[in-house]
Formats: sequence, C-alpha cells, structure tokens
Amino acid sequence: MNQIINMIIRQFMGQLINRGMRAGFDKAGSMADRRKAARGEHVPTPEEMTPQERRQQRAANQQARQARQQLKATRRATRF
Repeated sequence: MNQIINMIIRQFMGQLINRGMRAGFDKAGSMADRRKAARGEHVPTPEEMTPQERRQQRAANQQARQARQQLKATRRATRF
C-alpha cells in the first residue's frame, strides 16, 4: 500500500515540477520581452502580428511541445 501511495505522490510531484519549470521559462521569456521593449526594440503582440507570423509562432510552440513529449518518452524508455 505504501508503494502505491509513493508512486502516486512521485507522479504528482513530477507533474507539479514540470508545470513550475514551464511557468518559470515562460516568465523569463516575458521578462526578456519587457527588457527589449525598455531598450526601445519593438516586441510585437499577437494582435500586431501578421497571419504568417502567427502561424510561425504557433508552429514553434507546437515543435516545443513535441520536443517536451519526446524528451519525456525518452526518459521513460531509458529509466530502467
């Protein structure tokens, strides 16, 4: 019984840590955008982007999501 509880807690903590890491990286990215804006560099918002730029941004986000999934699968496969 204790092993099952430990397994559930370990999975939950892993998800929580991953969510926190993603949030931290997103926050760091937004801070970089603010720094660029403070230096006078233009940082386009989604409303200002052209449809092509939005598609490129969406594709980049999708590639990042796929990379995270592949990394997770690799970790599972090489765990043992």
